[in-house]
Amino acid sequence: MVAGKRVLKRIALESLGWILVVVGIALLVLPGPGLLALFAGVFLLATQYEWAERRLEPVKEAALRGAADSVKSGPRIALSIFGIAWLIGFGIVWVVAPPAPGWWPLPDGWWLPGGVWTGVSLIVSGFIVSAMVIYSFLNFREIKERQHEEDSPVD
Repeated sequence: MVAGKRVLKRIALESLGWILVVVGIALLVLPGPGLLALFAGVFLLATQYEWAERRLEPVKEAALRGAADSVKSGPRIALSIFGIAWLIGFGIVWVVAPPAPGWWPLPDGWWLPGGVWTGVSLIVSGFIVSAMVIYSFLNFREIKERQHEEDSPVD
């Protein structure tokens, strides 16, 4: 019975890991936290595979570098906030699902494809990105400011 639970746990971890890797790769080009999902997937796969464990550190470094870069300056923070507003705003439009406007050249069925679940995923992505930006600001902005103070010549 214990072996059965172990097999089920392994199957669940591997399945979730691969799903997160595929979603993370897709989110690298789609709106959403791609590196975070990719890191989470590789992290889960690293519990089962040595090859994934070897690739975990580079993916983690890329995710942390992206997080630190997103709060490197005021304009980057503003751009991140704009992106978050864009994600959540378009998600709300998808959920509300207004009728296709008169200028829309394609059949009405092509207006806002994916339906309400596309909107929900955009809104959830916006909140996840919000949490990541806040986390990055609280953890990496402080480090950046300390490095700047250490690099500045003392009078």
